[in-house]
Amino acid sequence: MKARLTSLLAGITALVSTPALMASESQINMTRGATDISNRVYELHMLVFYICLVIGLIVFAVMFWSILRHRKARGVTPAKFHDNLALEITWTVVPFLILIGMAVPATITLIKMDDTSDSDLTVLVTGSQWRWHYAYHDYDVEFQSNLATPRGQIYGRLPRGENYLLEVDRPLVIPTGKKVRFLITSDDVIHSWWVPAFAVKKDANPGYINEAWTRVNEPGIYRGVCAELCGQGHAFMPVVVIAKEPAEFEEWIRGEEQRLADQRAEEERLLGMSMSKDELMQMGENVYLTQCAACHQPNGRGIPGVFPSVVGQGLAVGDLDAHIDIIVHGSSGTAMQAYRNQLSMREIAAVITYQRNAWGNDTGDVVQAADIHNFIQGNR
Repeated sequence: MKARLTSLLAGITALVSTPALMASESQINMTRGATDISNRVYELHMLVFYICLVIGLIVFAVMFWSILRHRKARGVTPAKFHDNLALEITWTVVPFLILIGMAVPATITLIKMDDTSDSDLTVLVTGSQWRWHYAYHDYDVEFQSNLATPRGQIYGRLPRGENYLLEVDRPLVIPTGKKVRFLITSDDVIHSWWVPAFAVKKDANPGYINEAWTRVNEPGIYRGVCAELCGQGHAFMPVVVIAKEPAEFEEWIRGEEQRLADQRAEEERLLGMSMSKDELMQMGENVYLTQCAACHQPNGRGIPGVFPSVVGQGLAVGDLDAHIDIIVHGSSGTAMQAYRNQLSMREIAAVITYQRNAWGNDTGDVVQAADIHNFIQGNR
């Protein structure tokens, strides 16, 4: 319960007190954003605001004038009538015309917001509890984006930084001046990918793909959050997008493709190598604290009734193949996600070894990257 309350309070703090997501304290209006569409949304907002303002001024002016002009102290005798056809037609037609005047520009804007055709770049955005995964359809680049705010700040042991709960280890990078289409989905529960500066907020639903798009005019860093309550770690899955000039973006893409190629080659090399138990335990502890501790807690005891304990019970001390399977493939219908595409085989081997030998789980099992590789190959 304490962990869930901490998560909820952290999320509220991120939304109501972070200047990166809202206007400065001296402003009370929405901001224009960083794209043409976000400017259109702002202008539509202001149009509707001014229409409502004029209506309010007219209504209150007529009301106060009537109260003062026809008050009893002036000896005015109230008129007695049952209907007035002209008045009834007027107060029906005028609001209808006002609504049409607001609906037309709103419809045009909504149609433009949903038009993802003729895009220059497509990015698949997948929400997971509690991180985002980005895959570039036009390039061999994909990666996980995790919260980078230190746990010490979250639990009050360190002073909060400028971008508290709005910083990640791997931001999404897109080119300026290009139409970028987002395909948004989820691995587990419903999330929502929201970047206010882009006027983009789309739900990430498991089993469905929603579309959105943006064209950023100026280079910069743009921040957002998951806007759908998705569980205990909801406050801990921010969105960070860096917009680069096209030439810089292409250079970044080439660097990422080379990095991933080197990483795959290194993983292939490591498949033939064995790590000592101490090395696996050290790496496994780091992986566990980063990926697993939010649910199962740093002490492995979980949250009773919500997330199971892995101390002295369950798969952590049971069948090894079943333990590997749930880490690799996850568990459908639960918060336990698949880590096959999130962690390297060596990291998966290390975290399984750690869980089976930490907190008194003295199974003595040592799992190597080759074991994970063989398991995956045998279960395709």
